[in-house]
Amino acid sequence: MAGGGVELSVGVAGGGGAGGNGNNGGAGGAVETTEPISLGRLILSGMVAGGVQYGWALQLSLLTPYVQTLGLSHALTSFMWLCGPIAGMVVQPCVGLYSDRCTSKWGRRRPYILTGCVLICFAVVVIGFSADIGYALGDTKEECSLYHGSRWHAAIVYVLGFWLLDFSNNTVQGPARALMADLSGHHGPGTANSIFCSWMALGNILGYSSGSTNNWHKWFPFLKTRACCEACANLKGAFLVAVIFLSLCLVVTLVFAKEIPYKGNAALPTKANEPAEAEDTGPLAVLKGFKNLPTGMPSVLVVTGLTWLSWFPFILYDTDWMGREIYHGDPKGNDAQVEAFNQGVRAGAFGLLLNSIVLGFSSFLIEPMCRRVGPRVVWVTSNFLVCVAMAATALISFWSLKDFHGSVQRAITANSEIKAVCLVLFAFLGVPLAILYSVPFAVTAQLAATRGGGQGLCTGVLNISIVVPQVVIALGAGPWDELFGKGNIPAFGLASGFALVGGIAGLFLLPKISKRQFRSVSMGGGH
Repeated sequence: MAGGGVELSVGVAGGGGAGGNGNNGGAGGAVETTEPISLGRLILSGMVAGGVQYGWALQLSLLTPYVQTLGLSHALTSFMWLCGPIAGMVVQPCVGLYSDRCTSKWGRRRPYILTGCVLICFAVVVIGFSADIGYALGDTKEECSLYHGSRWHAAIVYVLGFWLLDFSNNTVQGPARALMADLSGHHGPGTANSIFCSWMALGNILGYSSGSTNNWHKWFPFLKTRACCEACANLKGAFLVAVIFLSLCLVVTLVFAKEIPYKGNAALPTKANEPAEAEDTGPLAVLKGFKNLPTGMPSVLVVTGLTWLSWFPFILYDTDWMGREIYHGDPKGNDAQVEAFNQGVRAGAFGLLLNSIVLGFSSFLIEPMCRRVGPRVVWVTSNFLVCVAMAATALISFWSLKDFHGSVQRAITANSEIKAVCLVLFAFLGVPLAILYSVPFAVTAQLAATRGGGQGLCTGVLNISIVVPQVVIALGAGPWDELFGKGNIPAFGLASGFALVGGIAGLFLLPKISKRQFRSVSMGGGH
């Protein structure tokens, strides 16, 4: 279903929240207009995005490799990531709708942001200390440097913390994006979106920097215990710093993001002598909200789903790929293989750091590109770039394993040229990733602002089209790779195919607008 003729703007839409007018919030109530916000205050209001992304970067770069040291197999690690999609399907739409209708004196979004951040801090502490907790619950009493078997108590504690972390992340993400939509005001959607993406990029840079260092156990030697050796202590140190950084970002956002409380239905005009209709509450209200999605939203959901089918295999296995196929390590092998794997993981985290730097600079170029050629062309082009990159990833793996005879871990160590090419590939993917983080949300926010539906609800529904592909990949990637030698190459090859299909589908499904229409709406802030 193409939404032809819908006027779109890249960025977080300025209407629909506390800074919008009338009913744009989609909750049906009266919202007072905020005072014009300064650019500096708008920047500080989005700081929580950097704190959340710091922990998310650590989660992406370190946790898939780390959990394999506790006993989970490579195939089972993909199932562990099911918690994110489930949380996204359940939490984000509900939180989005409820934040649209929240009547707290603190505003619509900030209560949910505060709650989610407190839960994130608790979850990362549980993850960081999972090995120590497992030791206390009855795992092996052997020194961790000597024992390479399974530690199931630690693995269970870790997975529980991992699930809580994903639920908490989903509690914060939707309201944080909607908050920037509410406050963007006269600065326009492009500015608000660039600020939000820049904070995400900064969080990624700091998170991946923390993940790529091997010195946390040296700086804080007390982190090492009988159950927690160097790799575990490094993970623990990085996550404790994440708690401090997120707390700082949260305080800044709560202080500077001054929201006007939502008044509910009380101020809505009604038919003659009829009482105002009470708003629906509860989970059924989310389902009813689906009926009010703006025109053009179904096509955005379809293309978003295909786009994420192409991205999630890389997001899931990027550092594991570096440890296995490029550095030829094994998290359950002998000491040399474990060290090679850890070196690959750190190199992958450094590659993600480069990726985030490119993402940060690219985020400022997205709106000008969309004004010149339109958001549909930008989005479709990014899918074709991912198609080429994922195919290149598989080819690099074959290059690295060209002398492979037997298991991945017996292949000869890759040369420096292969490692350099991998880092270049990581950096290159920062461009389409910036588009992925920006354009779908921008299109959704603008549809909500111009066609109704509620910023929070529409963002939550968009997240469903992100998490459903994650369920598909989480369920299928592990067994799929198991069929082809327990490596990551098959998943990356499949990702290339999904990117190609997503690009072709985008040509026909995404809303088509003229450059003149786009410039006029974007410059006007989408109102």
